[in-house]
Amino acid sequence: MQILFEDKDLEELIMTGYNNKYKKYTRNAKFMEALATAYNYLRFASCTNDLRSISYLHYEQLKWNKGLSSIRVVNGMVERIIFREFEGGISITLLSLDDSHYGKKR
Repeated sequence: MQILFEDKDLEELIMTGYNNKYKKYTRNAKFMEALATAYNYLRFASCTNDLRSISYLHYEQLKWNKGLSSIRVVNGMVERIIFREFEGGISITLLSLDDSHYGKKR
């Protein structure tokens, strides 16, 4: 899928592994590795049904905000990538990392 970033800081974090805005995430090697893996799953998926087949991503369309979907970054952590789908799931725009999706569990 084609991925367009609305948050340039998130793009820098994924591409280089470091960004001042997301500094707390860069210190966690497990999280950064999982973020790169999740990004690659998004890049190489031909449609959103491919994301459904990878169970630990927990792909879901969000009920509270129509038009948005999310995937989990790391099993056991609350951070998720929230994104909007375009053109039948072919093009995805990443919006944000969200650690409040399930409330503050940490």
